[in-house]
Formats: sequence, C-alpha cells, structure tokens
Amino acid sequence: MATYLLGYDIGSSSVKAALVDAQTGRLVASASSPDQEMKILSSQPDWGEQNPDDWWQELIQATGRLKKLHPFEGAEVLAIGIAYQMHGLVAVDKEFNVLRPAIIWCDSRAVSIGQQALRELGETYCLGHLLNSPGNFTASKLKWVKEHEPAVYEKIHKIMLPGDYIALRLTGEAQTTVSGLSEGILWDFRENKVAQELLDYYGIDASLLPTIVPTFGFQAGVSAQAAGLLGLKPGTPVSYRAGDQPNNAFSLNVLRAGEVAATAGTSGVIYGITQEASSDREGRINTFVHVNSQPQDVHLGVLACVNGTGILNSWLRRLVGNLPYETLNQLASQAPIGADNLLFYPFGNGAERILGNANPGANLKNLSLTTHNIEHVIRAAQEGIVFALMMGLQIMQSVGVSARVVRAGQANMFLSPVFREAFVNTTGATLELYNTDGAQGAARGAGIGAGIYTSFDEAFTSLERVGLTEPEPGLQAAYAEAFDRWQSHIQLTELTNA
Repeated sequence: MATYLLGYDIGSSSVKAALVDAQTGRLVASASSPDQEMKILSSQPDWGEQNPDDWWQELIQATGRLKKLHPFEGAEVLAIGIAYQMHGLVAVDKEFNVLRPAIIWCDSRAVSIGQQALRELGETYCLGHLLNSPGNFTASKLKWVKEHEPAVYEKIHKIMLPGDYIALRLTGEAQTTVSGLSEGILWDFRENKVAQELLDYYGIDASLLPTIVPTFGFQAGVSAQAAGLLGLKPGTPVSYRAGDQPNNAFSLNVLRAGEVAATAGTSGVIYGITQEASSDREGRINTFVHVNSQPQDVHLGVLACVNGTGILNSWLRRLVGNLPYETLNQLASQAPIGADNLLFYPFGNGAERILGNANPGANLKNLSLTTHNIEHVIRAAQEGIVFALMMGLQIMQSVGVSARVVRAGQANMFLSPVFREAFVNTTGATLELYNTDGAQGAARGAGIGAGIYTSFDEAFTSLERVGLTEPEPGLQAAYAEAFDRWQSHIQLTELTNA
C-alpha cells in the first residue's frame, strides 16, 4: 500500500495542500484553493481581517482537488502537518465558535498599544525577555480587542494563531506551540515560559492561551467529523505545525546557525538562524523560536519582513490587465538597472517593521511622463522590494546575522530573472533555489513528528537545488549605485518617519 504525508499551508491569499510520498519524500501532487486570492477585509484604513471559516472551507476544497489529481485513501495518509500565516488572532468561545473575524498579520491597529507597552515595561524587559517590542503582534491585538470590544473579550475561551485554529478544526483540540507563542510575543525567552509579565501588564489571563504541544510530535488525532469532510481516517496524527516563515526555512532545510532562507510571496522575508539571543532596539527586525529549538539546544530565527511585496506585484498585474506574472517579469527585463532613476517604495500594506512600524504608503518617485513606461514601473517595483529587503538585511547584520548563501523556493517573485539578479547583486549573497514550498515542508515536518523520518537529513533526501544565481562584480556596482540612490531618497523625504 502506498503511504503519504499531507501538508497544508494556510496563507492569506490561498490554502495549499501537498501530498508527499512517505517513503521517498517526493512530491506526489499539490493543489490550492481558491483560484482567485482570498479577500482581506479592511473596514478601516490599515485594518486587515479574514473569516477563519474561510480558511477551513478552502482547505476542504484544496483537499478535494488534491484527491482528483491523485486519488488516495484516508488510511494511506500517515500524518498531517500545518504551516500558516503568522501573527494573526483568532478568538473562540467555549463551544469553539469564532467570536469575530481574525485580525491578521498585516493589520496595524495595535501599533500604538505595543509601543506604549515597550515604553512602560521598558527595553530591559522587552528586549531582554521577549527579544522584541510587543509591537503589532498577537498579544497587542488581543489587548486591542479587550479595550475596544469588551463584550467580545468577555466571551473568549481561547485565543489561537491561524494554524492553531486549523488544527482545532481538524482535531477538536485547542493547542499551540512555543514557536507560535514566540511569534505572538507571548513567550519569555530568558525564563523559557509564557510571558506572564506582559500578560499581567495587558490584563490578560494566561488561561486564554491553548495547551502547548511540541512543534514536532503527536499533537492530536483527526476527529471523526473532520475525517468525514476530508476523506481521511479518524485518528490520523497531526504531528507538525509552524508559522509560514519558520516553516519556509524548515522546508529549505535551513536549521543551523548561519543558514538563511528567503521568500517573496505575500510578504518578502529574509530569515536567518542563530543560537545567540539578539534583538533590535527599534524593533525593526524580530526574533522567534525556530522549529528545531530545544531548551538545551536553542535555535532562533531572526526575521526581516516587507509587507508590501505580494500586494504590490498583484496590484501591478491588475494595472496591466491581469497579464501573467511571467509577462510582467519579461517586461521588467526590458528596462535598465535602476529603471532610469524611477524609484518605487513597496510600503503600502500596513505598518512596516523595518521602518519602525511606520506606514508611509507606497511611493513612486521621479516619474517622468516622457521617459518612463510600464517596463520601468515594473522593474522599479521589483528592485524596490529587493532594496527594502536589503534594508532589513543590514539591520540583521547589525545583530550578527549575515547572509553569504540564501536559500529560497522556486516560486513567486524568485521566478523573475530581474528579481533574482537584483537580489544577489544588491545583497552580495549567492541564491540557491529549491524544488519545495511551504505545504511540502509541512508534510515533511509531519513525517518527522510522526517518527517516519528519524532525522532532518532523512526528511530532505529528495530536496533538490534547481537554480543557482551568483553575484557579478560589474552588476554589483550598478546595483549598489541604484540602492544608494533609493535609500538616500528615503532619508531625504523622511519616509521612515512618516
């Protein structure tokens, strides 16, 4: 009998499902739903919400599509893994009914709450124990609900991250992980426990947090109800879960200090592994517990994020009549490095951490109606995303995390030759592309958690490098000039203080 591992990646744009052969670790089939990007509700400026049940319904649809591509029996699935959009807040009552739309990662409403917490709790505690400002993360979002929606808050039985909610729908159990708590700024790194002092400051009872389970290992079995909806076997173990960026790194076998992963999908991220506790005083980068961290063998992920990455790319696509992304990439290649002095700032999707949680909006500078055309605009956008990531990398370097080699999946903006060229020649790092994605990583993580693979190396025997791009000295000089111009214009316009 064939045996499989099933991985889900719960994004804010779509839900992806991957079926991996348990013996070989190779992808058998993958599917996603919906065909168009899921809507992000924004009833007020800088808000971002989604209905958690929509994620569940799209998961059901993606699973059905997967079965059509490669029919399989529920009994053939040995374990399930979950990757998910980070930092969101899902609140449920005692019957596990959702009390309000999820406040997702790009929502900026709690920025001032986190900033006040940093001031009043002090940098010594926040940076020493939390390794982060409370910022605009899950704990601060819950405090916002407590202040502005007290009737909702009073009904809350448990709060969860998006992946925790999907696990709840699969198993009926409300659970989370240490890595997940760290991404919500709910974990005390120094004390190795829930951040009780922050909870006390916010007036939040720790009983609202779900039970902590290991990132890898048996978490709970699929319920009979969920099994009936998905065509799975009741009791199938859910044995791995992680936020999308730690999981992206895991999917690329980025587990050791000095290794670096990147992604350029919904958000643009550089994520480096370290074993040294580090923090940025201004909160422009963040540190989370990595998936393989253990109390006696700590591994942390340092993350720089650009929120406006995917939404800028999709906005441009709509602007040009929904041409394929491949066509956009070809158009970008027709403009020169630096886009004839056209500068694009990809900051239009909520508070940007690398700008100290400022939200200046997207900006297109130096537009000439006689010189520039759509090719210049697309190239300037791709370069602008790379330059923003370089800003983040410079901050990471200031706390000791450097990038000589960066691994990424062959997907999203890394499919663009211009984006790859700009990335390696701006950062100076060699870029390795691999045949994997978040859903496949979640499936392989499930294999480790269920004991099917005895080591990380065994789980990644099928991981193949499919692309390599290295810096070129001549191009590095041109991109350095373009980046300096882009960055100096930020300073001249005081964009970071907008």
